[in-house]
Amino acid sequence: MSTALLAANTAGYAMPQLWRILTKTGYFLGLSGAIGATVTYATTVRPALRAPESTAEDTAVLRGRSAACLGWAGVVLLVAGYFQLAARVARAGKGMPFGDALGPGRIWDFLRAPAAKGAWIAQGTIYLVQNAVLVATAAALIALFAPAARRHVDRIALIALPLSLAVTLIAAVPATAPATTDQWLNILFDQAHIVSGTVWLGGLALLAVLAGTRKRLGDGAGLLWADLWRRFGLVAMVCVAVVVLSGLWLSWNHVGGISQLWTTGYGIALLVKIVLVLALVTAGAFNQFWLMPRIARARRADDSASLLHLTLRHFPAVVWGEVVLGVAVLAVLPFISGSARTEAGSPKAVSSGTVFAGGAALTLALVLSLYATAKASEALSRRQAAAV
Repeated sequence: MSTALLAANTAGYAMPQLWRILTKTGYFLGLSGAIGATVTYATTVRPALRAPESTAEDTAVLRGRSAACLGWAGVVLLVAGYFQLAARVARAGKGMPFGDALGPGRIWDFLRAPAAKGAWIAQGTIYLVQNAVLVATAAALIALFAPAARRHVDRIALIALPLSLAVTLIAAVPATAPATTDQWLNILFDQAHIVSGTVWLGGLALLAVLAGTRKRLGDGAGLLWADLWRRFGLVAMVCVAVVVLSGLWLSWNHVGGISQLWTTGYGIALLVKIVLVLALVTAGAFNQFWLMPRIARARRADDSASLLHLTLRHFPAVVWGEVVLGVAVLAVLPFISGSARTEAGSPKAVSSGTVFAGGAALTLALVLSLYATAKASEALSRRQAAAV
């Protein structure tokens, strides 16, 4: 590939400005904290703390740290949401300097702008509703800084969970009805990608932070954490499936050929993201095939010391690496803008029966592979346990 060809193909690619990179990355960090932490608390932490393996002392420690994490997630969401809204103002219409867009008056004018011709609702109204829900979500989470509210962390987390999901779902509501099925599918898969990705990253971050309480936990906390990692492993597996399937659709929609991954600006950014996601999946596979079987062996042998080391030192170290990779993915997102098809002059993607049949086959293959992965991990765990 010549330099001239790369320059020609990437001529239509516009590098995002620094404020765009920071606001978009920050916004998805905020969503990851709010969505990921609340979903993981509801599906993983809360059930594990109610299990027989959890002592009253360990439960109190982890509930307190969870409440603090959720509170800070609310702070990050509120701040990131404001800057993201200002970024929308800066990019609207003919655009304006980002510094000017930060003004409350400019933001209010943007939210009150009339609907465009042919739209069923004003775009500003959609963002007004979205940000009202965002503020409500942040307020519920920030309330957990109050000692009185911490006693109701389960209830508050369950209230904030659907609200946090609504923040991204409302923003995706089209002001003008999509004209084709493909456009509807783009919205559906885009939101599936966002929700599953934020649950995955936010959940990893929450558990990694909670593992930092190990010095305050009892000697039997390894049993509790074995249960926590097992539960989140199932959540993460579902997230991986949705991320991969939705990512395949979105990639096909914007990339017209494999070569466009390294001959267009969009493709290069997407390729970097793919490599980072593959590294995340590899780390998850390491957890399933190496760490979980050893945790099962230590549990069967009633080896509290090894169980504590594996669940609260070794496992979190790997998870922190996954969190770093996940943040790197978010940092790449602002660069994935436009379309490789447009840059390369390829025709727009149009779905067909063949595309849907191929998608169904890929879905079935992925589900079967994940099922096989889970069964293989269970078999390895049983073998490790039987070897004791």
